[in-house]
Amino acid sequence: IDLVPLDDPTVGDLLAVPCNTAHYYIDQFIDELPVPLVHIVEATLDEAERRSPNGAWLTGTIGTMRTGLYQRAAERRGYALHEPAVAHQERIMGVIGQVKAGKLDEAGAEFRRVVEELREIGERPIVMACTEIPLAFNRSGLDRSVAVSSLEALAKATYEKAQSMRLGGS
Repeated sequence: IDLVPLDDPTVGDLLAVPCNTAHYYIDQFIDELPVPLVHIVEATLDEAERRSPNGAWLTGTIGTMRTGLYQRAAERRGYALHEPAVAHQERIMGVIGQVKAGKLDEAGAEFRRVVEELREIGERPIVMACTEIPLAFNRSGLDRSVAVSSLEALAKATYEKAQSMRLGGS
């Protein structure tokens, strides 16, 4: 991989925000940003569509779910995002709390159970639209193919955008 040095003069400024819920606020002034933004929702949905054109489960905080960020973006593209039932959503919030408390093994075990239950309902990948969920996933023992990390999607899209800018693209 030919990485772009941070001080490479051929690359202009680029903004990437690794928080899903923050994009609710960013979207309110996105047109006023002085530099391009790599949007975490768009990057994540791009990756989810590439890996599973027929849809995915959406997991995140209650705040992210209530903003409708992912749901509206998916609807605009005609992509099917499936939301967990309230009981599963409450357990996902518990997983996020365990990660914040540093209880990664417990979080991983519980997230594995939730993912397995969701995939019994419908076998599709899990979109992890929260910065804590991938930490639990990494301790879950689940195969990487069953999930799409918003953080990994953002990192990949940011790298690709920086490379494009370096090569003179927009």
